[in-house]
Amino acid sequence: MPARTGEQFLKGLADGREIWVGNEKVSDVTDHPAFAGAARGLAGTFDLQYEHADDCLMPDPETGEKINVSHMIPRSKADLMQRHKGLQRAAEYTVGVMGRTPDYMNVTYAGFAGRPDEWGANGNERGAENLVNYQKFLRRNDISLTHTIIQPTVDKAEGDAPKPGNTVSLRKVGESEHGIIVRGARILATLAPFADELAVYPGAPLLPGTDDYALAFCIPMNTPGLKFICRDSCAGSLNSFDHPLSSRFDEQDAFVIFDDVEVPWDRVHINCNMDVYNQVMWTGWFPNIMQQTMIRAQTKLEFAWGLATRMAESINSVQPGTAQMLGEIWTFAELARSAVQAAEDNAHDHGNGVWFPQGAPLVALRASLPYWFPRVNEIIRLVGSHNLLAAPTAAQFADPKLRPLIEEFMHGAGDVSAETRARIFRLAWDFSGSALASRNEQYERFYLASGARNQQLAHRLGERARADRLVDRFMTEPYSDADISGGAAKKSKKVGQAA
Repeated sequence: MPARTGEQFLKGLADGREIWVGNEKVSDVTDHPAFAGAARGLAGTFDLQYEHADDCLMPDPETGEKINVSHMIPRSKADLMQRHKGLQRAAEYTVGVMGRTPDYMNVTYAGFAGRPDEWGANGNERGAENLVNYQKFLRRNDISLTHTIIQPTVDKAEGDAPKPGNTVSLRKVGESEHGIIVRGARILATLAPFADELAVYPGAPLLPGTDDYALAFCIPMNTPGLKFICRDSCAGSLNSFDHPLSSRFDEQDAFVIFDDVEVPWDRVHINCNMDVYNQVMWTGWFPNIMQQTMIRAQTKLEFAWGLATRMAESINSVQPGTAQMLGEIWTFAELARSAVQAAEDNAHDHGNGVWFPQGAPLVALRASLPYWFPRVNEIIRLVGSHNLLAAPTAAQFADPKLRPLIEEFMHGAGDVSAETRARIFRLAWDFSGSALASRNEQYERFYLASGARNQQLAHRLGERARADRLVDRFMTEPYSDADISGGAAKKSKKVGQAA
């Protein structure tokens, strides 16, 4: 089938999945107050495909039906630039607030399917074939896919990887005629209430002797035994005036429990193959997926700069300190844009004829964002000051007695009306200070690992040839007589004596 509409996406969510929020098992995520706004918001990304078809859609290479460009397996730099347009459209729709729009996993699995040679190594040919077939299913049915790849934290002193005998982490516990049986838990399935299917694949290398934990597969959200325990909702309400972002973009996060879940054989991509599990994510995955996630991040930073600037203008804040902070956000946005462009301009064949962006600029950006985004929120709150807490609601504007007073006393500088000022500051608060803002800041700090881990990774991955050459120049110079005798110091002393 061709790319879906928003209405088709929403209908697909009524599948009997087991979603819990608070003490409530939710029967319909499209109607529940914790989820309805985000369900409609995400539906907009599906409608977007048709509103901007030239950027967002492409023909399936085998069937010719229109599919989202994020499913593309790039074979050239031109392909990456075409994909960039579609990814940017999705990022602009959510202004980067939703980190797990379906294009994230679409790009991930297109990258996986482009390298079946890696997934099929060490005797995993059947798993690789299943993965390639799954990617065709994913793109042809326009599936909304989420993932859960991190091992649950029980005792940090034990390390992040499960040790043999761990009964909490997801593992294979048996086989049936139809597939493998898995039990345990994984975190953190962002977008879980709004996904059609769930993916499990490597998040970090495993320890020797833990082959049963080396799994990769994809299954429907309503698979028997799957249970999703959601965090508290950050959806303020469905009121887009009062909560312009949290009313539509709370993508949710869920702890996933696999209670003896059967995974069909044709959905298994790694079946206790430690060699493949520990290697497959260390080559093309990160430069491929980071095109999507860094376009999203750059869009979010540019939105933040525009929002903070509009906020300052609405109250005529022209102090040098304000301009400096606004320039700081612009610097983050421009460095992000430049990094993405450099990575795309230097794209190359990563093997098997698949083209991904250059990794180094994206690694540097990945290591910087966990520090930039909290600072952006701080700047917006500093520029906004008390004004962020003095923005009337839609109901207050609608009150015939209150509105004249609000318009008299709560307008902005110059010709900025009270309603315009309120919209600006409510948007700024929802972005930087609300429950959604707090969740998103935590997300940005950790969703691609912490800043500290990424800086360590950047150091290990850095190309040292030129840096070493610059240093070696000073390591190989021969000693001179002056170096040995301290001639320069003696000469200085003689000059002083003559004076």
